[in-house]
Amino acid sequence: MSSLQYRNPYRRARRQSAFAGFDPVLTVAVGILLFMGTLLVYAATRNWYAANGLDPQYYLKRHVINIFIGLLLAWGTTVIDYRLLRAYTPVLWGLGVLGLAFVLLPGVGSTVNGAKAWIPLPGGFQIQPAELAKISIIIGISMLLSERSHDSDEPTSKDVLRALAVAAIPILLILLQPDMGTVFIISASIVAILAVSGAPTKWVVGLLLLALLGGFVATKAGVISDYQVKRLQSFVDPNADTQGSGYQLRQARITVGSGGFLGTGLFNGPQTNGRFVPEQQTDFIFTVAGEELGFLGSGFIILLYILILMRAFAIARRSSDPYGQMVCTGVIAWFAFQAFENIGMTLGLMPMTGVPLPFMSYGGSSMFANLIGFGLLQNVHARHRG
Repeated sequence: MSSLQYRNPYRRARRQSAFAGFDPVLTVAVGILLFMGTLLVYAATRNWYAANGLDPQYYLKRHVINIFIGLLLAWGTTVIDYRLLRAYTPVLWGLGVLGLAFVLLPGVGSTVNGAKAWIPLPGGFQIQPAELAKISIIIGISMLLSERSHDSDEPTSKDVLRALAVAAIPILLILLQPDMGTVFIISASIVAILAVSGAPTKWVVGLLLLALLGGFVATKAGVISDYQVKRLQSFVDPNADTQGSGYQLRQARITVGSGGFLGTGLFNGPQTNGRFVPEQQTDFIFTVAGEELGFLGSGFIILLYILILMRAFAIARRSSDPYGQMVCTGVIAWFAFQAFENIGMTLGLMPMTGVPLPFMSYGGSSMFANLIGFGLLQNVHARHRG
């Protein structure tokens, strides 16, 4: 075959329009969540800022900027065929580890809610390396488990150990912050990727047991910070920390329950306008939906997340190579666990953690990471659509 006749399939896929390859259902569902999240962030902040003589659109403007940057990152993620991203995996992993190490340096990282996890930037913005590390870990272990030097179709214990070693370094750095919520999300992605990779069942079961044992030992040994212990105590007994996490959880349940079936109406929530729920525009954005949009609006949001996960599952199943399936699986586990943890936390079904609601909560780093994950799903879909 002559060089003129030969065509690289990766190059051909790369020349196609990225937008033409987007899954329409997934795109619309994420778009609706972004739009609703923007309205809810504005509803959670406008009244309090205006009452204190500040710009009521302060958070709204920054949230829109974050979405715009995130959409550019999502589009950029689809430009290069995801199978070619494997060549850049060591670089992405190294940058992720450097960011996690940099934030721990004295005088560099800023501490918010007990976790030294943010790097201040000019203009009042901050970046959280742990959010972006989710991407590098998912891509890294997917690459190691899909590219094997032996003839077996399934990864060996040696392959699994290599993948876990790659994930262990950033996880340990995140534990030093400490940011247990992000560690749980990453752990869920790792277990899910191992499960679909065909790794021996003993590794999947062993990791689950190790996570439970590690949490128990960390609590007994004092590795978990005092504020994290109080959050766990408040989950069991809301009266355990009446001025801190216990108060926040009680107010969250009151706010969600006050909305009834149809809600009080957008921008008309007494609890939200009274600023009774701290950090409502970030980790507790679902309480705004519960109060102002009611059970109907909140249920619609949950259905959108279910739809996103269903489309992501369909994309993973359609992928013809293990690497694409593992990347999609890691993103699915990430989105599913994070959404379940956040919504469960506001309803009192899960312990309180600093985990934002994907595509809706205010926050630059989390929005960037979520939309990059969305871009990865679209990238796999574009190369395997029928």
